[in-house]
Amino acid sequence: MGSQQKDVGILAVDIYFPRTCVDQEALEAHDGASKGKYTIGLGQDCMAFCTELEDVISMSLTVVTSLLKKYGVDPRLIGRLEVGSETVIDKSKSIKTWLMQIFEEHGNTDIEGVDSTNACYGGTAALFNCVNWVESSSWDGRYGLVVCTDSAVYAEGPARPTGGAAAIAMLIGPNAPIAFESKFRGTHMAHVYDFYKPNLASEYPVVDGKLSQTCYLMALDSCYRRFCSKYEKLEGKQFSLSDTDYFAFHSPYNKLVQKSFARLYFNDFLRNASSVGKDAMEKLEPFSSLSGDESYQNRDLEKVSQLVAKSLYDTKVQPSTLLPKQVGNMYTASLYAAFVSILDGKPSALRGKRVVMFSYGSGLSSTMFSFRLRDGQHPFSLSNIACVLNVSAKLDSRHVFSPEKFVETMKLMEHRYGAKDFVTCSDKSLLAPGTFYLTKVDSMYRRYYAQKVGDTDKCSTAISHENGSLLNGH
Repeated sequence: MGSQQKDVGILAVDIYFPRTCVDQEALEAHDGASKGKYTIGLGQDCMAFCTELEDVISMSLTVVTSLLKKYGVDPRLIGRLEVGSETVIDKSKSIKTWLMQIFEEHGNTDIEGVDSTNACYGGTAALFNCVNWVESSSWDGRYGLVVCTDSAVYAEGPARPTGGAAAIAMLIGPNAPIAFESKFRGTHMAHVYDFYKPNLASEYPVVDGKLSQTCYLMALDSCYRRFCSKYEKLEGKQFSLSDTDYFAFHSPYNKLVQKSFARLYFNDFLRNASSVGKDAMEKLEPFSSLSGDESYQNRDLEKVSQLVAKSLYDTKVQPSTLLPKQVGNMYTASLYAAFVSILDGKPSALRGKRVVMFSYGSGLSSTMFSFRLRDGQHPFSLSNIACVLNVSAKLDSRHVFSPEKFVETMKLMEHRYGAKDFVTCSDKSLLAPGTFYLTKVDSMYRRYYAQKVGDTDKCSTAISHENGSLLNGH
């Protein structure tokens, strides 16, 4: 069965992020940072965060329930569920097991998959697992479901404004409007201590910021070379930035995304690719003799490459930056929030476009891969996906906390991490109807959740999937 499947990829997408956020400009002032350090230096506008009512489990329950309802998907038609996260709630029990409550209610306990963990790469590993399953002889004709969920928090200091929180759910199957180009894929894996979480008593990571940025760019170079090599071998022609319509990057902060695209442009220059104009070649020529290590640290190269790549950045990358700049670093969900930002544009103009994705997780794991966007069939169409995502409305409905209130919340969350025998606050007014929330953790560390009652969505597609007819593209 698996070998016959065509255009395997993402059929449906939904995203959830907390309504609670803090303005980066206000946080700058509160922290005594120089004006523009977070907004220009990091390139960030706002940062979402979880209060004591929300965590990666509640966000996952919310986004999965929302996706199934909005697309009219029968929970019995899910055959594989993979979760990517680096936010540890339990060292043994996977987040996927909490999500099984949704499916157990419908008598479906026959669902493969557990959690994947490696920093921000876990969501991509989960996605590949589901796609590979649908393409394989093990596929039983049902959908795969991928969840990327994280709450990114940092100790007080320069890294704190690079936090964020979100959960994304993606439905996987054949005949998808977001189809994998599986033959074009470049991966780079290595052992490095750039960002890691060795202290299991704390949610905060150990970060070597300078090393992490260098590792990210080095991995990007390696993945791009391998991606280009596979494309050229299979297509018989050179690949350059001109051969894709959009790029989406894992985004710890937007300034790194700007540097990353400029780095790809410099790669094209070194490869004498057609995407680099004569004027740009002249400006980059003085840096052509730099070694790899030298080029990662050269500030002049960084400035010049960003300058000459800016017009391409504005058309190919800028559309992907909306949610990462507004919500912050969502770890495993970050790359897919960037992709969602592209889909939020004009879906009718996206048909036939290629999107190249770069996934990076510290430690390190990285892959560059691509999607081809197609018409799809309702409810699994680009236009309906954009309607269901409803990104602007979700951003507009947020509640901006003062920096003081944000810091107070972080202290409470730090105190509650790994704690037991407590009940959360009774005020649910900031939660949207349909949102799941943590009610208590008992004396045996067992966590309990409830859902805020109410009409969750006006743009739903109440489509019946009887006998899985839409699953098979009929």
